[in-house]
Amino acid sequence: MRKADLFDEIIFRLRESAAHEPTAQIDPDLLQALMSAAPPREEKKIITPAPAPVAPAPETIPLYAPEPPVRKPLAGSLQALAQTVQNCQNCPLCSTRKNVVFGDGNPNAELMFIGEGPGESEDEQGLPFVGRAGELLTRMIGAMGFDRWNDVYIANIVKCRPPGNRNPEEGEARACLSYLDQQIELVKPKVLVLLGAVPLLYLLNMRGIMRLHGNWFEYKGIKTLPTFHPAYLLRNPPMKAEAWKDLQIVMREFGKTPQKRNG
Repeated sequence: MRKADLFDEIIFRLRESAAHEPTAQIDPDLLQALMSAAPPREEKKIITPAPAPVAPAPETIPLYAPEPPVRKPLAGSLQALAQTVQNCQNCPLCSTRKNVVFGDGNPNAELMFIGEGPGESEDEQGLPFVGRAGELLTRMIGAMGFDRWNDVYIANIVKCRPPGNRNPEEGEARACLSYLDQQIELVKPKVLVLLGAVPLLYLLNMRGIMRLHGNWFEYKGIKTLPTFHPAYLLRNPPMKAEAWKDLQIVMREFGKTPQKRNG
């Protein structure tokens, strides 16, 4: 008989004996047999886990922060004009503005973008195109092979924010156009890009941005091409492809090779 079977048999007999005679003593021979038949106990080995290797402290990775733009100083006459505009009260927009948004970029740029007017973010910071539409414009300019801060100049038809980001009214636009004309004359760009229907109307006296975008015109002897405003493109993403076609026309004017873009 196997030891395991013998052990089970002895346990059974002990239990029967205890059931009939609770006070009965255990037979020494039986106890000896029980001990010799019991399967040996395995000693449990206490395994002390090796201490986990201490990982080196990770390097501090800062959040992405683009390099601050390197802005070229304004030429003397352009700086004087900016100071004049800061004190302008030629239309009612001066009473609701927080900051005058004069313009920004390279004062000697060959490429100049003209929008309609400041929005909320621009009014807060005093710089053109710094909101969501500005972020898109920056990407558009980069896709063209230019640096927004150092290669181009950006201005608007009006220098103060129209309430509620509405389009500037005719009187407001006419009051500001002399400032814009002086900016264009001082910067002397090779090409003007008009962003949207408002600059198309007040600089070229034309309506119909959907029909006229991507075509060359002239403003004061400067080649001028209208395209869509970045805010419009944010509301109508499929039109980005059309805007990219327009920008490729401008790129060719500067001898740049257009590349395929996604989105």
